[in-house]
Amino acid sequence: MRDPRLVPYRLRLKSSSRELRRNPPPAERKLWYEFLRDLPEKFTRQKPLGPYIADFYCSAHRLVIEIDGESHFNAPAACYDGRRTAMMEALGLRILRFTNAEVMQQFEGVCQRMEKALAEKT
Repeated sequence: MRDPRLVPYRLRLKSSSRELRRNPPPAERKLWYEFLRDLPEKFTRQKPLGPYIADFYCSAHRLVIEIDGESHFNAPAACYDGRRTAMMEALGLRILRFTNAEVMQQFEGVCQRMEKALAEKT
C-alpha cells in the first residue's frame, strides 16, 4: 500500500532538482545553511512534487517553503504560481511563500513564521 504522505512526481524533474541543489540562489542558501538543515524536522531541498519542484519540503508536516525571486513578480509568473499553489494544496500540502528580500533582510521573522507553521497541527 502506498504511503499517503508521499507525493508522486515526474521522474524527469530529478536531474533539474539536483542541479538546483548544487547552485541555489543566495536567499535559499542562507535559509538552508542558517536555519532549515539543523531543524529536528527533516526538510528536503528542491523536492519534486507532482509536476513542480518545491524549494523546500517537510513531508512530516506536508509543508512547502517557496522563496520567490524577481522572476515571480509579473503577471505570467503570478498565474503560474497560482496554478502551482492550487495543485499543491489539492494534494493536502501547506505552502509558505517568502521573497528573497524577506529572507535576506528579515531573516528572524521568516524563521519565526516557519517555526509557527511547524508547530501547527497538520
